[in-house]
Amino acid sequence: MRRVLAMVGLMVSAFAAGAADGEWEKFGADMPAGPVVPLAQALADPAAHEGQSRVFTGRVVDVCQKKGCWVMLEDAGQGARVLLGDHDFYVPKDVRGPAQVHGVLSRVTLSPAAREHTAKEVSAGTPVPAVEYRIVADGVQVQADDPGA
Repeated sequence: MRRVLAMVGLMVSAFAAGAADGEWEKFGADMPAGPVVPLAQALADPAAHEGQSRVFTGRVVDVCQKKGCWVMLEDAGQGARVLLGDHDFYVPKDVRGPAQVHGVLSRVTLSPAAREHTAKEVSAGTPVPAVEYRIVADGVQVQADDPGA
């Protein structure tokens, strides 16, 4: 257990150190101070994180291609759709890279109509699951000028 906690601490520290090397593109509210939770860690034990406001880290891998009103955040093979409030703010459709989001995690079953709607907004060929994890965020920041984006 100590090794796992030490590795998680190192990963968070490495992510924070990497963020210090580049500028953040900020959308919506600023990130609050406090602990940062890697998305994969949160999804490994969702009950410990659902319904509570947190800062989650991962990588933006897709964006709503219609308006830029959501992003897909992934970390170690785990993913969550990040809704940008209630269309309170938007991001550029081509933004990608390491990110932090502040919001509330939940597990959502999508209706057939919601799946069809989302399928029209994802990048070509990206499947839309019947159940997804979702973060309703009030702020997002993505590391600018990420060469791996």
